[in-house]
Amino acid sequence: MTTVRRAVLTLPAAPLGPDNPLPALRAPAGAGAHAVDARTLAELPRDMARGIGRAPLRSLLPAPVRDGYGRERTPADLDAIVIENDRLRVTVLPGLGGRVHSLHHKPTGRELLYCNPVLQPAAFALNGAWFSGGIEWNIGATGHTTLSCSPLHAATVPAPDGGPMLRLWEWERLRDLPFQVDLWLPEDSDFLYVGVRIRNPHERTVPAYWWSNIAVPEERRVLAPADAAWHHGYERGLNRLPVPVTEDGTDRSYPLNGSHAADFFYDLPDGQRRWIAALDAAGHGLVQTSTDPLRGRKLFLWGTERGGRRWQEWLTEPGTPGYAEIQAGLARTQLEHLELAGEAEFSWLEAYGPLAADPGTALGDDWTAARADVEGNLEAALPRAAVDAAYAAWREGAADAEPETVLAAGSGWGALEVLRGGYALPGTPFPESTLGPDQEPWRELLRTGVLPPPAKGAGPGAPLVAAPWRDMLETAPADPSTEYHLGVAQWHAGDRAQAVRSWERGLRRAEVRWPLLYCLAVADREDGHPERAAERFEEAFADHEGHEGGAVVAAALGREAATALLATGRAGRARELWARLPDEVRTRGAFRFLEIRILLAEGRPGEARAVFDAGFEVADLREGAEILGEVWAELTDEPLPDAYEFRMRPS
Repeated sequence: MTTVRRAVLTLPAAPLGPDNPLPALRAPAGAGAHAVDARTLAELPRDMARGIGRAPLRSLLPAPVRDGYGRERTPADLDAIVIENDRLRVTVLPGLGGRVHSLHHKPTGRELLYCNPVLQPAAFALNGAWFSGGIEWNIGATGHTTLSCSPLHAATVPAPDGGPMLRLWEWERLRDLPFQVDLWLPEDSDFLYVGVRIRNPHERTVPAYWWSNIAVPEERRVLAPADAAWHHGYERGLNRLPVPVTEDGTDRSYPLNGSHAADFFYDLPDGQRRWIAALDAAGHGLVQTSTDPLRGRKLFLWGTERGGRRWQEWLTEPGTPGYAEIQAGLARTQLEHLELAGEAEFSWLEAYGPLAADPGTALGDDWTAARADVEGNLEAALPRAAVDAAYAAWREGAADAEPETVLAAGSGWGALEVLRGGYALPGTPFPESTLGPDQEPWRELLRTGVLPPPAKGAGPGAPLVAAPWRDMLETAPADPSTEYHLGVAQWHAGDRAQAVRSWERGLRRAEVRWPLLYCLAVADREDGHPERAAERFEEAFADHEGHEGGAVVAAALGREAATALLATGRAGRARELWARLPDEVRTRGAFRFLEIRILLAEGRPGEARAVFDAGFEVADLREGAEILGEVWAELTDEPLPDAYEFRMRPS
């Protein structure tokens, strides 16, 4: 019989650390890596171009940036939930975005996924911390979800066949949408079933995005039922190429045949069964299939060049085999968003399990025969009609079932939204008992019309930016904390001039000035006033020194202020500010790199080179970042050392 139980998974892990205390007023730092240039956009099919241009993020609000982690790993016990029958054992991490860490096929003893042997956060999520491996559930906007390293609510629920089912659910804050992921193993099944639902409880239409990302060993052949794919590299292009052999004669169905990191979005014909598989040299591996609404399929590969191999090492420990990702999403590409009408939903069913194909055919040169062999074996193992029937049974009988045994708790933000909006969300309760300190001031605003000020000397607390909260802030008593939060909500809405006025009003009476000064500095920089921005960043840093916040605030403000001072040619003031940082902050890799830039600006290249030679690691280096190589090139014509090579595109 199928069981669902709590467990503990022990891995070497780098702690996530504290969130960045500064409001995330800007768009994701890595957004450019997923962009498409204007010329390419004009040549795409009209509906694809509309989806790519639909509702890009103006900021990360209200989500916090998560950059408090380092790279020192020690053994840590992670809460896990194990779903198991006689055929499969599935390990889920509810505290880390509901990630499926392992999918173990018991009869063959095979692990079907790439399991990262460590937990090493890296700056790949929209808001920072993310880790590689397993199956992740991406909702929100193009990229890895802001919930990558966040807890989800988890509970047991009756499955369609009467056995136990694991439900994961949360409130996604970028798009303001609740969602659920239901995982169950029918008795004697070789396939994990996953029912997914995204609900829009609002009256307005909202942009929707979903991709299920599946990490697999990269020494595989990846097959999907398509003869063409949209290729997206880190050069901002999107080109339709033949599959599997592209115009240069390379068989791109093998991830290790790619030199640089790239995405291949398979162009599945209408009416075609949705599936993607990754098979080893013996024809064994993993297959993922779904009902038709999950339209897209994708291969992501790191490539064999130095940058891709360095990223592979960066995300795990030396000697670990590399991985690629096979993915499934609502749109044809990850660059597109769909429209989800008010009070409507998207729902579908996915299935994950082992596949055994004839290696001579599935790995042969005849792509049509290879696809047919895989699809035939999939149909024998799990008929398309069975997937459709399982979806119908889940959606009609189990998706709304109320949780029975709570296994883990997520955030209190969903409870706050349900309290405000009075939403009825069968199957995904957000009880008031989950409200915590971050939500308490907002509950008080909802109850009394007054936003309580923070404790004396403390920062302003977590923001909310949705229109109903903005309306309440506009009618609340205008103290400095309320003006700060109102300005943040106005900035998010695109009313930047009014946001600046709110922040300026709050600044006149504020005891703790650094949050308002920081916001005004960002506004100055965005409006093309870098000198004034640098002065305000510097003033914010000075104000923080007289209030609580410690190294966390010092690091966040100091990095912004010193960088802004350098950008305006004020190396001396950047040096003075850097020297005022706590010792524990200056020894971090990001600040050692900042010192290199200060040394260069001071005309001391030999000392800057010495810092490179001594070695450092910028823990929160962004996907696609090329800054290390750019600064190295200012020092020398020598090749960039492997330790600093993170470029993901051709030179």
